[in-house]
Amino acid sequence: MIDDPDIGALRLLATAVREGSISAAAREARVTQQTASARLRGLEQRLGLELLRRSPRGVEPTSAGETVAAWAEEVLAAAERFRTAMETLRGEHSRALTVAASQTVAAHLLPRWLVALRERQLRAGRTPTQVRMLTANSVEVEALVRSGAAELGFIESTSLPEGLATTTIRFDDLAVVVAPQHAWATRADVGMDEVAGTPLVVREEGSGTRRTWEDAVAARVGRAPADAAAVLSTSAAVRSAVAEGIGPAVLSGLAVADDVRLGRLVEVPLRGDAVRRPITALWRGAPRDLSAVSRELLEEAVG
Repeated sequence: MIDDPDIGALRLLATAVREGSISAAAREARVTQQTASARLRGLEQRLGLELLRRSPRGVEPTSAGETVAAWAEEVLAAAERFRTAMETLRGEHSRALTVAASQTVAAHLLPRWLVALRERQLRAGRTPTQVRMLTANSVEVEALVRSGAAELGFIESTSLPEGLATTTIRFDDLAVVVAPQHAWATRADVGMDEVAGTPLVVREEGSGTRRTWEDAVAARVGRAPADAAAVLSTSAAVRSAVAEGIGPAVLSGLAVADDVRLGRLVEVPLRGDAVRRPITALWRGAPRDLSAVSRELLEEAVG
């Protein structure tokens, strides 16, 4: 007779088969590779089956291993449903949540997502979650999530952090903006090479907007942008400096939409393909490590 399955060992098996690596499974489970190997060997002994073929290149499932891994995924899904149900019974759907967001997300997207989350919880008859929001640049958001100071983070950057779970929420195009009196204001478009060679008003190092622009210039023009005309710590400060005529800027299309609509700034179309960056959610661990309320917030963000 076979004992009840060890959920942890089944999770290691499923990940090892999916990733082709015991070390990858160990990282996701936050255990050492030696511990992961020992638990997988123990699972094989308990079942009386060889599940994995090991080699210096990694692991491959045996035919029995493929079958057991598929069944394991079903068990793990059921376990996740059970965990979510227990969180609901204990009221963890309504516990406090700390979210860190880069400035564009914090100003233009996250408030709408939080309203939708609150309405969802009220419709379900639950007490709305108390949410604490931390606003920072993309590098700082990553640090807050890594340290555990924030359970969930949102960044806008083409450079995604290693060692954290991520999922893309949406995409945001960057916009070239100038003051109404600037020479570019009446142009039909402007080339990336010309913008890259012009001193811009930019955000500080660590800003996802700045990093996205610099990466795009390096990829398309083959050099670094010109030295900045001014370096400011907030998108609002950059927009004000542009409106005062200090220089052009490249900012999130979301961030400049109101200023463009009101005529305070003029958007100059960028010739060629748009510079686009993903808006990405990130957290520590694997998808299963998200609390129920964080998963709900992500669902509202994606939806």
